[in-house]
Amino acid sequence: MLTQLGINAKKAERVLMTASSEKKNKALSFIAEALTENSLYITEKNALDIEKARENGMSESMIDRLSLDESRIKGIADAVLQVALLDDPCGRVISGTKRPNGLMIEKVTVPLGVIAVIFEARPNVTVDAAALCLKSGNTVILRGGKEAINSNKAMTEIMRGALKKAGLPEDCIQLVEDTSRDSATALMRMNGYVDVLIPRGGAGLIRACVENASVPVIETGTGNCHIYVDKQANLSMAADIIYNAKTSRPSVCNACESLVIHRDVAKAALPMIKARLDEKNVIIHGDGETAKIIPDVIAANEEDYGREYLGYEISVKVVGDIDEAIEHIMKYSSGHSECIVTDSYFAQKKFTEEVDAAAVYVNASTRFTDGGEFGFGAEIGISTQKLHARGPLGLPELTSVKYVVKGEGQVR
Repeated sequence: MLTQLGINAKKAERVLMTASSEKKNKALSFIAEALTENSLYITEKNALDIEKARENGMSESMIDRLSLDESRIKGIADAVLQVALLDDPCGRVISGTKRPNGLMIEKVTVPLGVIAVIFEARPNVTVDAAALCLKSGNTVILRGGKEAINSNKAMTEIMRGALKKAGLPEDCIQLVEDTSRDSATALMRMNGYVDVLIPRGGAGLIRACVENASVPVIETGTGNCHIYVDKQANLSMAADIIYNAKTSRPSVCNACESLVIHRDVAKAALPMIKARLDEKNVIIHGDGETAKIIPDVIAANEEDYGREYLGYEISVKVVGDIDEAIEHIMKYSSGHSECIVTDSYFAQKKFTEEVDAAAVYVNASTRFTDGGEFGFGAEIGISTQKLHARGPLGLPELTSVKYVVKGEGQVR
């Protein structure tokens, strides 16, 4: 079954890689239109997934990631249209050089080929990934989790119909309907068919792909994101930023999971921050100093500081200076997004230079680590590695290059 998907993807790739921008954009507009027109059908299928998730005891924060309604479907469709408006990343001449022997060498952007995307209970990823791959000239094999299988099947069916209407092969977008662990492992090892694998999900999924894949992997991030409140921070601003980063949507990878705070301002800042977090009943796991300042704190351990909570929980660590803060962050960071709140130019400079993460913030919520918020349109994930791309994976990151060499009979 998977081998046939690979054969189909390779066949469709030869058509899609030469498709014009106009044809790809027409397909994207048809996809957006079809998703909107079929929103009731999608929500009906999504309801089946939600019902099953509740039966299986899925947390409310994870059910929020899984849930689709008319408004969210419209948002997904709008994101597809935004991708259509972006510049085509393929066929750009990055550089051109004429050699002394007369050869003209051009470096040109090209699609990666066949991209496999393994993801969990985020049905919006089905469309985001497909749209980005389509615009960048890549065929895609999608493998979502069992939690969203009905939603994923519905949206893939709709997108494939839109491709056919636009005159492109339906197999530019394919879904692995077998959600067993075996299918995921097999997809990780489809050498000769899959050019790159992009996992998008929790730490377990990412680790499984990195350890088991024989095809190239772009590691996207779990997000143990920290906010450090410096001794020269505007404390009101800090409370607002932490509240937004932790509670606006706690189930996503750019949510704040860990708070680090300078000892000089901890007594003033922690009660303010706790008062805001109490609005959403956020559970605090803190060290001994935190417990002395604010009540109802659960004693934090090593596991707490390294956790991606994905819910209304947060860890807190009080530190003596910025060096200790950076040391703590780099020990537990997943390399996703880290933030400092401070009015000190020197603290800002030190933090942004020494903290090694895909996105480093000064006085802003980590929730902005997102392709749309960065102006890239939809993104297929946030890469926390350094090769081949880092940060939001937008259209340019879904391309490679080839060299086109033109001569007039030169021989060596």
